[in-house]
Amino acid sequence: MRVLLQRVSRAEVRVAGRVAGRIDRGYLLFVGFTGADTESVLLWMADKVMGLRLFADADDKMNLALDEVGGSLLVVSQFTLYGDAAKGRRPSFIDAARPEIAIPLYERFLALLRERGARVETGEFGAMMEVELVNDGPVTLWLEK
Repeated sequence: MRVLLQRVSRAEVRVAGRVAGRIDRGYLLFVGFTGADTESVLLWMADKVMGLRLFADADDKMNLALDEVGGSLLVVSQFTLYGDAAKGRRPSFIDAARPEIAIPLYERFLALLRERGARVETGEFGAMMEVELVNDGPVTLWLEK
């Protein structure tokens, strides 16, 4: 599982011109899965995302987690996180999970985040999406398990 996490002050995802998900302060997560991902990987990633201390405290140090600042999550499926462009000019996506595997993993990951108290908005799996964001920082992390 790969996650590209961006701390945002605002983010929204649109599908066919309609807003599918929108958050203010929080994290925009682009998530990708492989066929080898398991429940333990999803659990680890949900705990990692919720436990990261990426928001400033009173001393302006990154010391506060998402729940401590009342933040939200916008989670967008992104199979291209598993694009391999090492050879040639067209990336290979062979490592990305097929939809029949990725959709249940994505839905389970969303459920785990919600179980941990997060307010979660989403895009639409497999749809052509337009994502707009205002980076807060910018703070961007690559998480992989």
